[in-house]
Amino acid sequence: MLVAILVFRLWLRHRPSPEELERRRRIAINRVGKMADGTVIDVDDAAITFSYDVRGVEYTASQDISALLDLFPPDRCSVAGPVAVKFDSRNPANSIVLCEDWSGLRHMPAIRKEH
Repeated sequence: MLVAILVFRLWLRHRPSPEELERRRRIAINRVGKMADGTVIDVDDAAITFSYDVRGVEYTASQDISALLDLFPPDRCSVAGPVAVKFDSRNPANSIVLCEDWSGLRHMPAIRKEH
């Protein structure tokens, strides 16, 4: 019983945080996602809401951008309008407009990753 408790505590300690899981999701969609045209509907302090069509089905999604604020322009309203969206072809509702290595925001310069 004691061994099981110790293993469980060790597992909890090494489990990825919700922020890390979200970062991994963004990177995965950027790597293998399909692209669609979309529209930014709303931007607030921590999220961007956008809509897009995939095979005739309209999706509206919201992406947490709190970890990406340094990639966002100071005037958040300037990103309203057309946007490129990357989505998971197996689950089109799983989508992004911004990640660490890519931006679908049309009014921003391209993101260049330093190595």
